[in-house]
Amino acid sequence: MRDATLVFLIKGEPPDEILLGLKKAGFAQGKFNGFGGKVENGETIEKAAMRELREETGIRVSVQALQRMAHLTFMFPAKPEWDQVVHVFLARRWEGEPIESGEMKPAWYKVSEIPIQNMWQDDPHWLPLVLRGKRIRARFTFQEDNETVDAIEIEECPTTNSG
Repeated sequence: MRDATLVFLIKGEPPDEILLGLKKAGFAQGKFNGFGGKVENGETIEKAAMRELREETGIRVSVQALQRMAHLTFMFPAKPEWDQVVHVFLARRWEGEPIESGEMKPAWYKVSEIPIQNMWQDDPHWLPLVLRGKRIRARFTFQEDNETVDAIEIEECPTTNSG
């Protein structure tokens, strides 16, 4: 099972704006999501998150600005090559303004207006928790259509100062 990352830039405390990207091609095309991707060989999860964010938006974030919030396991029984563990980060500090890339079209959304209907079906189950500052560990199993969530397990993790 591969490791992947997701980074959500947020403004406000509690968050009132979030940067989402519309996936323009490939896996998850047409869906809104955070920014991220596969962890390359020899790369730490944090370095992968920083690289993917920069490649997809032009934004630079420091490792210290990444706040680890979720460990999500996604199981696709009909397409096991899609199985992955996604490490989710929030960031409140960064350098640069988001620019569109070949892969993603970034846009800021009010947290109250997140286009949840155009996201993965698992997102409404965990993203609001993360945006409320909850650290979670979750597992989602998808049905044969690779879209519909079949089973959900979510547990809150103790908060630590290390993020």
